[in-house]
Amino acid sequence: MSWVQGLMVAAAVLPYGAALAAKAGGRRFDNNDPRPWLAAQQGWRARANAAQANLFEGLPFFYAAVLYALYAGAQQDGLAGLMGAWVALRVVYVLAYVLGRGTVRSIVWAAALAVNLAILWA
Repeated sequence: MSWVQGLMVAAAVLPYGAALAAKAGGRRFDNNDPRPWLAAQQGWRARANAAQANLFEGLPFFYAAVLYALYAGAQQDGLAGLMGAWVALRVVYVLAYVLGRGTVRSIVWAAALAVNLAILWA
């Protein structure tokens, strides 16, 4: 598996990490009907669930940018570096979101968007 492939997989599993964080150890979690339980959460669990949704929302643009860069003939080493930066920023984004650091979260989100644009034009 190449770095590009591995980073695409890493990006795909990030939302599941946030989902696991939101649900892990929760009282009365109902796996048969999890959405109402998640909607009723507050604090860091609610923020982890919101981070999960945002991670899923960001995936299509990330994948489209990566696929376009590959189609356009971008060098895989440079592309993998940008992809790694995006994945790392998104991990920091989740941590900032869960810890309730809104300003940091917004700055990291903007940085990840800038990296995603750089991937598009790699």
